Amino acid sequence: MNKDPATVCRIILLSDYCKGIQKMVTLEVKTTTMKNITIITILLMIMPVYSCRQKTEKEIKAVAITEAAISSVVDTILQRNPFLESPERLRLGVRQAAMQWKMEYGDSDVFKNFCIENYAATPKERRVLFDKLSAAFEALWGGFNKMSVELKKPLHLEGDTNIRVDYIFGSYDPSSHINEDLYENKLAYLTILNFPFYTLQEKENRASEWSRLDWAYARMGDVFIPKPSAAVLQLVADAGMRGEDYIANYNIMMGHLLNNEGKRLFPIDMKLLSHWNLRDELKSNYAKRPYNFEKQKMIYRVMLDIVEQTIPVEVINNPDYDWNPYTNAVLKDGKEIKATPEGTRRYEMLLEQFKAQQAVDKYSTAYPSALLRAFDQSMQIKEEDIESMFIEYISSPKVKKVAEMIEQRLGRKLEPFDIWYDGFKSRSAISEEELSKKTRKLFPTAEAFDKAIPSMLMKLGFSSQKAEELGAAIVVEPARGSGHAWGAMSRDDVARLRTRISPGGMDYKGFNIAVHEMGHNVEQTISMRDVDFYMMNGVPNTAFTEANAFVFQKRDLQLLGYGASSDASQSKMNELDIFWGAYEIMGVALVDINVWKWLYANPDSDASQLKDAVISIARDVWNKYYAPVLGGKDSPILAIYSHMIDSPLYLANYPLGHIVEYQLEKYYRGKNLAKEMIRIYSLGNLTPQEWMKQATGEKISTNAMLED
Repeated sequence: MNKDPATVCRIILLSDYCKGIQKMVTLEVKTTTMKNITIITILLMIMPVYSCRQKTEKEIKAVAITEAAISSVVDTILQRNPFLESPERLRLGVRQAAMQWKMEYGDSDVFKNFCIENYAATPKERRVLFDKLSAAFEALWGGFNKMSVELKKPLHLEGDTNIRVDYIFGSYDPSSHINEDLYENKLAYLTILNFPFYTLQEKENRASEWSRLDWAYARMGDVFIPKPSAAVLQLVADAGMRGEDYIANYNIMMGHLLNNEGKRLFPIDMKLLSHWNLRDELKSNYAKRPYNFEKQKMIYRVMLDIVEQTIPVEVINNPDYDWNPYTNAVLKDGKEIKATPEGTRRYEMLLEQFKAQQAVDKYSTAYPSALLRAFDQSMQIKEEDIESMFIEYISSPKVKKVAEMIEQRLGRKLEPFDIWYDGFKSRSAISEEELSKKTRKLFPTAEAFDKAIPSMLMKLGFSSQKAEELGAAIVVEPARGSGHAWGAMSRDDVARLRTRISPGGMDYKGFNIAVHEMGHNVEQTISMRDVDFYMMNGVPNTAFTEANAFVFQKRDLQLLGYGASSDASQSKMNELDIFWGAYEIMGVALVDINVWKWLYANPDSDASQLKDAVISIARDVWNKYYAPVLGGKDSPILAIYSHMIDSPLYLANYPLGHIVEYQLEKYYRGKNLAKEMIRIYSLGNLTPQEWMKQATGEKISTNAMLED
């Protein structure tokens, strides 16, 4: 039986205190010859020892609700309700409530009375309770979300230089105490009692027989599983915010990069965020443009310096210095200066995230590691199943066939950075300058993009009414970093699209990212407002919202008025693009997973050891699955992704998102995209496999991609 974590902690502290006192007593006896003082001292110290021992034993006994007590509760409720709809559910609810019952609330009799008084025995009573809880949770979660949005605005949106108070408010989690509060007022126990938690396996086993209401009840049961204290949640929030801030301000001044001849290849005012903007600039150079291959090699070298932490701190987010990334020479006013490598800062951020998750582990008895929380709880797919799926995919002989096609198209040997080959997209044939000229004219401000959302949605097949409805539910704001999508947590709130706007207007890279985020916002709005029960809002995991973002992003040219391609050859190019994109991101996700496995195996490591481990893991994955295709033995480039630092264990959602996207795209062929999107995303938060079955008639699998 699980003990309340706070109680366990108190018991440990008391036990340690008592042991310390006993050592002091022994020392006192050995070191003093003053008999009377010794006796008095021993007596004074024995008293707290005895008190400690008594309190510890009392706390241990008080925390337990015995099997006999659980059976008594169940039997009493069954006697009073002989025609109870589901005795099995009753037993489950009582047992789960007993497992989390806190000692300060009373003994078994108090627990028994609580259960008898608060059990909703009839279907009508249960539905009434469910509706009231749903309304209350929507008000609470929606309100806390709105507060978080406001408090984080200085960190997320363009504006004045942040000061200390902005970071304090930005890292504050207004909801950090709500979980404790709802246990204290026993609303948590009332919910657990009537809406028990079902494991992933149990949900999948019952999926075929559950109604929509049954699913909603099950999602209510997911609300109160053992969670950490407010202090620990705040620790996680602090670590996350510091990671976000580190990444959001990691800009490379591209116009200040010099090649070995001292030449600048990029516009003097170009500033790119790592890694997203660096990657996108690299991708854009697959179009025919001056120095494109040399630019790609330079960006790749910059990325390696970031991963290996050999990048000079002077050139990060600072236009006062010129930098040759090949020699690592730094110049100030044309004269070389002594520069300082960043060292381990990147990995200090990652280590801080790990330490915060370790603190969560002690409380999360249902999912006692960050890996379990990321996969079993959040993704609802086993980590080993994800790894197996990814390895099968990136080991496929078809990878080499596609690589050969890319090599032919480029007319040269492949380089490691060709993992980001972008030539299968139709936009690669259009210069970025031409595209940016158009996007800057159309979207000089965030407000201009906001106003254009309904017309863009209509180009994808949404009715004018639905397009206006979705447009009104999405607010566009200028981002300080690369941007993100922030969904609402209540039906009366809006989704927020944060995107980076260049001084002269939105360039093409910014537009492409904004369209990706708009795909998130559309999903967030449909799965919140069009779902039948509030408790079913959302999607099975973030891979499913990523899938919709990818579906939107690949149609960016269509949204710019270039038209939808019906050419069968271009359709094949789109399939190849998805295939190659999945190949890239699966390796990145495997590095992320294996880094966290290493952290749990080496919990006392420092930032320097972690840096070495990350680089070693990245090289190992590269050498096994990428070097045979792209060359570049021992390249650590797979460790460049910023999400490894600011959103640990999130990366597996991207390749899963590609898999889901591919299955959806295959299903969308010949159908009304908007109509199907509304139907599918209004399914809400089912388990991943059940969602995909109801969406497309098939389970999640890489087979479709590999077969094509």
